[in-house]
Amino acid sequence: MSSESPIITIDVLKANDLLHTSNYRYLDVRTEEEFKKGHVDFKDVLNIPNMFNTPEGRVKNPNFLEQVMQACTKDDHLIVGCQSGVRSVYATMDLLGVGFKHVYNMGGGYLAWVQNELPVTVVTGDIKNEALSPTSPLAMVNSPTTK
Repeated sequence: MSSESPIITIDVLKANDLLHTSNYRYLDVRTEEEFKKGHVDFKDVLNIPNMFNTPEGRVKNPNFLEQVMQACTKDDHLIVGCQSGVRSVYATMDLLGVGFKHVYNMGGGYLAWVQNELPVTVVTGDIKNEALSPTSPLAMVNSPTTK
């Protein structure tokens, strides 16, 4: 019998619902550069890269679990997302493996979030890893338009 919990993948609509109706936090595991170009617009977004881009290709962040444990407890409710849903599976597996209990993988990642016209934030200038309020001018400029 395995002690590891199975990975539960939810779609972006369910993730959006949980972020706004429950006590979930969003953990973006993309690189800082990807995060700045656009991320899920939510008040409690964390950006802790699971992989780094290097001249040799992508390498795993050796401090990923330590950095997450500095920002979260193993009882926190987390939704883990990346660009397309691949890195977040590995990150979710790592978190479950060290005892995190309430972790969902967001299937499709940020690309699916954007395709579903859910709100995004883009970081410009010297703002670093600060999620903007939905009413900030920057967030409003980058929000999806209504059809």
